Amino acid sequence: MRHKPINNKLFVQNRQRLAELMAPKSLAVLNANDVLPTNADGTLPMQPNADLFYQSGIEQEESILLLFPDAADNQHREILFLRQPNEHLQIWEGYKHTKADARKISGIKNIHWMSEFPVMFRSLMCEAESAYLNSNEYKRAKVEVETRDGRFIRQCRDDFPLHTYRRLAPLLHQLRAVKMDLEIEMLKEAIDITAKGFQRVLRILKPGVAEYEIEAELAREYIKRRGKFAYPPIVATGKNNCVLHYLQNDQVCRRGQLLLMDVASSYANYNADLTRTIPVNGKFNRRQKQIYNAVLRVLRAGVENATVGKLHREWTKEAQAHMNDELLKLGLLKPSQVKKQDPDNPACRKYFMHGLGHPLGLDVHDVGDTNSPFAPGTVLTVEPGIYLPDEGFGIRLEDDIVVTEDGPVNLMSKIPIETDEIESIMNR
Repeated sequence: MRHKPINNKLFVQNRQRLAELMAPKSLAVLNANDVLPTNADGTLPMQPNADLFYQSGIEQEESILLLFPDAADNQHREILFLRQPNEHLQIWEGYKHTKADARKISGIKNIHWMSEFPVMFRSLMCEAESAYLNSNEYKRAKVEVETRDGRFIRQCRDDFPLHTYRRLAPLLHQLRAVKMDLEIEMLKEAIDITAKGFQRVLRILKPGVAEYEIEAELAREYIKRRGKFAYPPIVATGKNNCVLHYLQNDQVCRRGQLLLMDVASSYANYNADLTRTIPVNGKFNRRQKQIYNAVLRVLRAGVENATVGKLHREWTKEAQAHMNDELLKLGLLKPSQVKKQDPDNPACRKYFMHGLGHPLGLDVHDVGDTNSPFAPGTVLTVEPGIYLPDEGFGIRLEDDIVVTEDGPVNLMSKIPIETDEIESIMNR
């Protein structure tokens, strides 16, 4: 657990909010993620299950949270099951949570070892009328490997075929879409770490520096501040600016080129998401600045338009209309192209082919119903771009915002974005 301790009030509140949404006489089960294999006896680093963490603060493998708000015995209303520490684990893997540790982290009083789960679960299933089971219901997820949740669902249906089963994901998506104050604080910490990394790049970038050297400097800043990359870093110079998910990071930055960095830190599992595009030699040329300022105007309008009650698709269409206007002024679109455009495939998509933004939180592309209006506490990215492969460069800018009753708040307002400010820092 690299981050500082989190006030368990957050997890207590999250469980209470979930209990209010559950059907009477129902229980819910949340599993940790598997530790995934690589080759030989290798494994990938443990990735905490976002839903389990959201409800308990637990990031350890082989953990299960069972919630049964209407259990006859109030000790059975919240139960956390953990891998039991032993001498072998201590020698080979190190620290594992004690029961006292887990109580302090989660705020859950009733802690048991995993070996006790089968008997206790059977007893409580016989008392319950229905069970909420979890799965990855993110719309764009490509699930090819059976997960721990998937195996558990199959086992439950075999062992308890006459029970009613319900989907837990829609309830968690509804809750996670609106961030609590403590969550916003951790997002701000992730953003502050990200800002320090960007400021370092502004000081060291010059012709001859390689993309991977920039990646290394960012990793140094993030890790020493208790963070880590929120997602695989995109560090793209020259024509690589136009590859939306460029990951090679192996080219040398050259004079006259732009460097597009879509890089950010996570902190305590909460993810920032930043994009900046800066000149390798510390000075934008006239054409680069022209395109840059057009993208910046779309970003600022997108921030301003993210208001309570706005639908995501309406917000996106407003940005696309604005981008059409900017591209007309730049001479990249003709009035006839805009006039004849398909409303579902606007003319600007030739140069701005992705969405305006997405929910952000425990997942970089966070869960939530994009068909629901923005509510206070909704956190979004705003990331317009213009990509000109024929001219050998592209520009994307991205900030993170929170929607409030008093209007949107830009959580990255202190991170340099104006061309003059960027040039001034780079040439200081």
